[in-house]
Amino acid sequence: MAFFVGGQLVLLAAVVPVQRQQPTLDAMRAMARRFGYGSLVALAVLITTGAAMASHYNLWGDTEFQVKLGLVALTVLFVVWHMRRPKMHVLEGLAFVLSLAIVWIGLSLSY
Repeated sequence: MAFFVGGQLVLLAAVVPVQRQQPTLDAMRAMARRFGYGSLVALAVLITTGAAMASHYNLWGDTEFQVKLGLVALTVLFVVWHMRRPKMHVLEGLAFVLSLAIVWIGLSLSY
């Protein structure tokens, strides 16, 4: 999750402002595409390790965990959709907000 949320923050705080001052759309698209693929890999790792942990701690029936799984699935959907429609910037915002919610629920489940 650090790759996904941290990467979004780097794009938001560093890459996008520089690209707005010196626009090079091809470079921005290449960075965003690579980040999108990296995000999908990171999310796949999270799903795999999360499933293992859910089995270990017997969380599959927990409502909070099921909400988290739903948010993860929705986030993956938004990332893929945004990769296919990069001009729909609302999708990146939705993915970011959902990522923060996933982290929040994850922290809640760990206590």
